[in-house]
Amino acid sequence: MAPQRSSSDRRPRRRTGSPAELAGLGLTFLGVSVLSGVLLAGLALPAVGAIGLGAKNGVQGFDSLPADFKTPTLSQASFVYDSKGNQIAKIYARDRTILTQDQMSALTRQAQVDIEDARFYQHGAIDPKGVLRALAKNASSGADAQGASTLTQQYVKNVFVEQAGDDQAAFLEATKKTVGRKIQELKYAIKLEEELPKEQILTNYLNITYFGRQAYGVEAAAQRYFGKSDKDLTLPEAALLAGLVQNPSAYDPVEHPKAAQARRDTVIDKMLEYHHITADQARDAKASPLSLQYHDPQNGCITAQAGMGFFCDYVRKVMLTDPAFGASAAERNRLWAQGGLKISTTIDPDKQAAANKAVTDKVYLTDPVAAAMTMLKPGTGEILAMAQTRPYGLDPGKHQTVVNLNVDAAMGGGNGFQPGSTFKAVVAAAALDAGKDLGQSYDSPAKMAYPDMTTCGAPYRNLKQEQVANDSPDEHGQMMMPDAMARSVNTYFVLLEQDIGLCAVKQMANKLGIRSKASGDPLEEVPAMALGVEEMSPLDMAGVYATFAARGVHCDPVAITSVADLGGRQLPVPQANCNQVIQQSTADQLNTLLKGVTEKGGTGSALGLDDGRPIAGKTGTTDERRAAWFDGYTPDLVGVVWLGGPEGGVKMSGNITIGGHNFGGDGGVYGATGPGPMWRQAMSQSLAGTPPTGFTLVPLPNQQSPANGSPSPDPNNPGNPPGASPPAPNPAPNPPPFTLPPGLVGGGNGGLPGLPTGKPGKPGRH
Repeated sequence: MAPQRSSSDRRPRRRTGSPAELAGLGLTFLGVSVLSGVLLAGLALPAVGAIGLGAKNGVQGFDSLPADFKTPTLSQASFVYDSKGNQIAKIYARDRTILTQDQMSALTRQAQVDIEDARFYQHGAIDPKGVLRALAKNASSGADAQGASTLTQQYVKNVFVEQAGDDQAAFLEATKKTVGRKIQELKYAIKLEEELPKEQILTNYLNITYFGRQAYGVEAAAQRYFGKSDKDLTLPEAALLAGLVQNPSAYDPVEHPKAAQARRDTVIDKMLEYHHITADQARDAKASPLSLQYHDPQNGCITAQAGMGFFCDYVRKVMLTDPAFGASAAERNRLWAQGGLKISTTIDPDKQAAANKAVTDKVYLTDPVAAAMTMLKPGTGEILAMAQTRPYGLDPGKHQTVVNLNVDAAMGGGNGFQPGSTFKAVVAAAALDAGKDLGQSYDSPAKMAYPDMTTCGAPYRNLKQEQVANDSPDEHGQMMMPDAMARSVNTYFVLLEQDIGLCAVKQMANKLGIRSKASGDPLEEVPAMALGVEEMSPLDMAGVYATFAARGVHCDPVAITSVADLGGRQLPVPQANCNQVIQQSTADQLNTLLKGVTEKGGTGSALGLDDGRPIAGKTGTTDERRAAWFDGYTPDLVGVVWLGGPEGGVKMSGNITIGGHNFGGDGGVYGATGPGPMWRQAMSQSLAGTPPTGFTLVPLPNQQSPANGSPSPDPNNPGNPPGASPPAPNPAPNPPPFTLPPGLVGGGNGGLPGLPTGKPGKPGRH
């Protein structure tokens, strides 16, 4: 118990002063009486109370308190989690965690009342004694200004500020110091006192008020300054937080520790004065150091680890654009800003770590190029990894960017990159779907003029006699689809494209999820489509190859598995919309075809995984090596890797060094030599320890056995059975670079001068 004070301690001090000072004080009290009469009249008479509100119906609502003042919806932090429940990021407009009365510390509650409104439990919405005491003190010579607002009034003002959010005009209106605004606040405070118990008003106040350093509410403040929950605070810690509310900047314990400690001690003295702590408790509390355990605000996707910042930002984009989260942009923005969401996602932390390590191991931050990798789970649309070498952030001096190189422009990416020969798989899918088979044969020259072709509209005519050439002049002659795909023969696929028509290719691209270029512009029906001149994103291409892996089932990419709102209610989330877009038999032919790319004689033959399980895929390199790709997969996992200049302006031909490796001896970067090793590393790590799954293969032309070279009595042979040894990788030597004859122009990433993007030009590389 606190020691008894002597009578002299309890006796109020008599103010001394000159007659002039006393006269001035008397005039002050006279003015107070007049002002109080006006305010009370305003409170009693709505017509007077509406002064200064500037609206004919300004008095409406005074007789019934809006529900959002009794139980306002406060902006809180949202949390994004990976597929294993680990937190990826904390995102907020207001860093706040709502507590109930029972979850709050009794010390914090008492300290706040004692320093801000000691008569809180005795008075109503207005404390007349407090008003007179504050005015008397403010009239004293040299005294600091003292407010007279009750906690209820302060709470009302905080609700107005919260409702204003980041709207500067609304904020200025909410904090306007006018008689009308003050009367409105007092009216609401009176209604609150009538309709809510004092303890609830205090709880609401402690949840809404600002404690500095982006901490809203006492729980966020406790975590910010002491790294613990409010209920675990000690007396001096609770006193420090209570003291912050009056002026969070002036009493900031990080910037102004002496002022903060002095203010804390003032709170402790008040708690002692009102007999809520003992003298011993007060002495010990004031003797203790501040003992901060300060934690900087951790807000947004920039705090995500293992390169997940871009995926986190993709999730944000989905929340703000998908109608599942609101019919209008305004509704979706309101849901996101309000926060309090628990967002569970598809990202697999192990596969994300593998992809992030693979791309950053082999492409350095300071290299002139970047790499990006997306992983999907076939048959589900689930995005399992999304990694890139440029870190997520706003500092270009540290090579940071917020452009997600894995996605389309609409979802936070750029305008995409030419996929090169990886698009030949789409042409093959269109041909097989149209009734062609793997034995389709053409006499494919080393070089030829683009032939005229049909489209969905007016036919294409090669009026300028633009030409296409194979990567090597030695690549020519009669060949069938497996050999042409394995060796990535350009002229074969242009002839195949002519045979089925460009409309069939465009329609197949649509079926496989590519409905436009990455920029959002429509696909162009031009012969160079087969060579991958129309810019795509890695996520686009991963969706294509995931359809093959799932035996013809296409799923839209999904990143979110569940969202719980403030009340714990589960919100609807975007669906994968999985559909069988090509027949299983067609997909089996494609998988057989693309498996051959990774075997002896194929451009991806050096990319076998560590455990030797069956793989399929396609390499791709654009003209002047401005982009290189490897799109590879097993039946269980798809991985697509892109490598190139983020703006498409880096030529990876000749003597270029990436990740410490010089590609001069290879004649520059190819899909198999640049992105291929990244794919192999990430996929090997991601699939290690999981049972291998084989493909359902078909016999190759003029053969009785499937493409894996092992005869099978079962027409549905699932590729290499578990435990079987696949053919050992046998890399083919890199062909010498081929130079087009003078006068021919190319269709590089973004197009070269004199040739619009997407028009026929130099061939896509292997």
